[in-house]
Amino acid sequence: MAATVILIHGAWQGSWVWSRLTPLLEDADLRVIAVDLPGNGADAVPPEQASLARYVEHVGHIIAAASGPIALVGHSGGGVVATAAAERFRESVERVAYIAGMMLPPGMGFGDVLRDVRAAENGLLGIGPHLVWSPDRSVSSVPDEAAADVFLNDVPRDEALRLAEGLTPQGEGGRAISTAWTPGRFGTLPRLYVECADDRSVLMTVQRRMQALVPGAARMTLDAGHAPQVSQPARLAEVLVPFLKG
Repeated sequence: MAATVILIHGAWQGSWVWSRLTPLLEDADLRVIAVDLPGNGADAVPPEQASLARYVEHVGHIIAAASGPIALVGHSGGGVVATAAAERFRESVERVAYIAGMMLPPGMGFGDVLRDVRAAENGLLGIGPHLVWSPDRSVSSVPDEAAADVFLNDVPRDEALRLAEGLTPQGEGGRAISTAWTPGRFGTLPRLYVECADDRSVLMTVQRRMQALVPGAARMTLDAGHAPQVSQPARLAEVLVPFLKG
């Protein structure tokens, strides 16, 4: 039976970010479901109410309705959601892939990793300095120009700016998150980490540090920016498909 692949987007994004990759995975006889996380612009949940608990519950409903073996793919901040869902629904999930994803130890957030690598001193802050905040700092937005420069630097400029218009406000309750996982559940899963060598958002130093903190994942490296599912979907499919099919 063909595997079902659940694609989990990162902050400020939506299911649209997978539109170029999805048909390539389907051509490889995989069933594909691209998620729209609650509070990220595709439903009536305000961004202020976004949370990891909502995200995991939403992914859980998708898993329950799916058939066959389940593989999760988390891009960027969606990596935390993939980890949390894999831990909770371990009986259904068979493998997890990360694309420049936040693959973190139990209880550790991405901000902790940035502090660990002294990101502010070493120029590793990515999109952070460009964010525009609500008055209470509960919601952030990414200006189009910054998104084109940081997220889509390997996409033609006019196309990058057009794509950036699809980004939506992101609640901190769904971004500044960490999860607990155990060696006996999530820790038993095969994992793949797809590095993006030209990433200006989650820079390679940070990607390598997360891999060191959570060892055991296979590694593939793409000469790509932060979103290879947009800029290099065929190459990304080449490295994902063998892993996703087991």
